[in-house]
Amino acid sequence: MKKKSTKLKGLQIELFKLLASNYALYLKTQNFHWNVTGNTFFTLHEFFQKQYENLAETIDDLAERIRALEFTAPGSFKEFLKFSIIKDSVGKKSAKKMLEILLRDNLAMQRFIKQTLPLLENCKDNVTQDMLIERLHFHEKTIWMLKSFSNK
Repeated sequence: MKKKSTKLKGLQIELFKLLASNYALYLKTQNFHWNVTGNTFFTLHEFFQKQYENLAETIDDLAERIRALEFTAPGSFKEFLKFSIIKDSVGKKSAKKMLEILLRDNLAMQRFIKQTLPLLENCKDNVTQDMLIERLHFHEKTIWMLKSFSNK
């Protein structure tokens, strides 16, 4: 079995972090979809659903990309907790708090992707780079929407 280059090993870890973080954000957003209450219920319920559906599709795409690069995709909660940059959120939250948490998490995803893109340039991995640029667009649009909804 041939040994992976140091650049590819670094890419592997970053992709694991991205997959785990997307999964954590997916789960958190779905939780908020289920549990949002108040006078903004219908608006946020639908918004959260669109967000978690997009994240679910991304999770599969990222895992398949990891496999295409001949790495084994992490797939357990233990691994996701180890690699995720998104922290868990437990307990009842107000709609306002949910929006604040998702804004913080999408900003974290935006920063992470921007930090990861140069690594992909160094690895000459245009396919993964395109995937991350698409994810960056999603998170930046989500940030804009969350800020607009919260008047921030």
